Amino acid sequence: MMFNSLLSEAGLALGDVRLLRHADSKRSRKGRTPYELWRDDRPAFDLYQSIQSIESRGDFGSANHWASFAGTEDGETLFLGLYNAEFLGLLRQDVPTPNRDDIDRAGTCHSYNVSETELLGEYRGKLFIDWGSGTRAWIQRADRQNKPIVELRRTSKDPEFPGFSEFIKPLSRIEGLPLGWKEVLRSSCGIYLLTCPRTKEQYVGSATGDQGFLGRWLCYAHSGHGGNEGLKSRDPSDYQLSILEVAGSAATVEDVLQMEIRWKAKLQSREMGLNRN
Repeated sequence: MMFNSLLSEAGLALGDVRLLRHADSKRSRKGRTPYELWRDDRPAFDLYQSIQSIESRGDFGSANHWASFAGTEDGETLFLGLYNAEFLGLLRQDVPTPNRDDIDRAGTCHSYNVSETELLGEYRGKLFIDWGSGTRAWIQRADRQNKPIVELRRTSKDPEFPGFSEFIKPLSRIEGLPLGWKEVLRSSCGIYLLTCPRTKEQYVGSATGDQGFLGRWLCYAHSGHGGNEGLKSRDPSDYQLSILEVAGSAATVEDVLQMEIRWKAKLQSREMGLNRN
């Protein structure tokens, strides 16, 4: 089955539809992907989508409908919804960029009035297409690109938590994790490992507070160092996070600190890493 068949059945003229695949590679250390914005904060996603570079104006043309997709972490292309789009002209005021730390300055971008429609609403967050090899061409005409539908799920849901031993994520992804994953990490304490992708240095840490691993890692995400002297001595980095050991429900703070000492000795993170005590 092809995506254009759905557009035609909805009564849309294919020449009036643009296909948009959002997958922002310029996301900052503290930012969220377009998919995470759509999943967690629809107004922020609508704002993100409504501001486009001046250079893209020719690709949008006079099309009044946008079929929006997002590139997922696994490289898939997920349908997010069908939007009405009205061209407004140059951006009239500075606007913070929802998924980055910078600002879109007035007069530097084009602005659109974008509103979601109920057309194809039953497929939002459930339908995946094959975008093809041209992922750099993130704006395409529907009448020239008939995308194959590769999967239609019964419900829209995030992947299951992979388990503590399989969990490996960069620090920049912590704030955008699925809510179910956050709850698991918030309710669990133990020993974790930070690895710097630039210097290859390791840091062993412990999570003992009532917010578990998640609370501790958010401190790093917000400050870049979490108050640790070794990390303060280095430039901010997108550390890789993994879990070395999970503490049992009966473990005391002292038990967890002893676990931390053992892992520091095993990995020699004082001698050859970023631990300073």
